[in-house]
Amino acid sequence: MNSIPQPGQSASGAAILCENISRSFAGAGVVLDHISFQVKSGEFVALLGPSGSGKSSLLRLIAGLDSADDGRLTIDAASGTLARGFVFQEPTLMPWRTVLRNTTLPLELIGCARADAQARAHEELRRVRLVEFTGAYPHQLSGGMKMRASVARALTTRPNLLLLDEPFAALDEPTRHGLQAQLREIWSALGMTVLFVTHSVMEAVFLADRIIVLSHRPARIVADERISLPPARSGDLRTSVDYLNEVRRIGAAMPAAEEML
Repeated sequence: MNSIPQPGQSASGAAILCENISRSFAGAGVVLDHISFQVKSGEFVALLGPSGSGKSSLLRLIAGLDSADDGRLTIDAASGTLARGFVFQEPTLMPWRTVLRNTTLPLELIGCARADAQARAHEELRRVRLVEFTGAYPHQLSGGMKMRASVARALTTRPNLLLLDEPFAALDEPTRHGLQAQLREIWSALGMTVLFVTHSVMEAVFLADRIIVLSHRPARIVADERISLPPARSGDLRTSVDYLNEVRRIGAAMPAAEEML
């Protein structure tokens, strides 16, 4: 049996270098057009852009789920071992498995002992405040609870790179706000590098310390901005002048809808 992945610190986050990345698809043409940027170890970066701009395509390349047509993608983990966690738009939980057994799945796949896998799953379910539902099945959970289970599952392998593809988009506003604050807490505690895809300016500003804005398809980088907000972000921040000013500033960099015409 393999040993369970150990907790990472900010120094063990993964650094990303994208150099002139391009990707085309049959029937869709060029989706990513010479994308270049760098992410430092331990950064929380939002990939922001209009719906259909190619954000998810870029995230899939970084996740290793697809390959670029041109350019170079380099991902380096300070620890020497790259571990990626991916949270999809849908929770993708197996309906025949309990919350606990859905959460242990990544560890089972790498051969961890059952007792170790369950101990780590309990730890991550406690982190997302879902430990009371370990024996529940997905159909017994709300949408927000399903997504929390999906996040817990992604954390079990202690990734140094966590990738999230609009995971909160389908949730109601109070649930979405709570999960956003929770994700910031998790990132602060574990220190992995985070890339978060969204088309919401308000979500990107609340979550990220840096925002990369993509144009309409074919995607190009039109802005790369640091966010001037405190590291600890509670719900009260959403009504602050500083937050609203940042939302206006980043919103001004977003491509206008008429550019699609």
